[in-house]
Amino acid sequence: MNHITAVSTVAVPVTDQDRAVAFYVDALGFDLQMDAPLPQLGGRWIVVAPPGSAAALALVPAGDETPAGGDTGIRFATSDATAAHAALTERGVPVDDLLSWPGVPPMFTFHDPDGNVLYLVEG
Repeated sequence: MNHITAVSTVAVPVTDQDRAVAFYVDALGFDLQMDAPLPQLGGRWIVVAPPGSAAALALVPAGDETPAGGDTGIRFATSDATAAHAALTERGVPVDDLLSWPGVPPMFTFHDPDGNVLYLVEG
């Protein structure tokens, strides 16, 4: 029997939770779903997500075992990678080149203020 039914939340380590909330909510347009004190983590339990998404990100305090600035492996979806690339560039989000190969959906990487690497893929 499979007791795991979905991906709910993926943790992204950040060094400044307020700055991270501003980036994910203001620059990316995510919804702030929760912001609660959590002294056990040395900060707050903050959850953000793209509007309507079933999966979310927890913006957790970075630490020795969970440093900020790595490749998260998180791939977000978009209906138009070219338009998303232009919009994020216009908002000052650090984006890499838009990649497009025959038979592969267009995609690009971008970075949050801590240098965490994120991906946006058309499809």
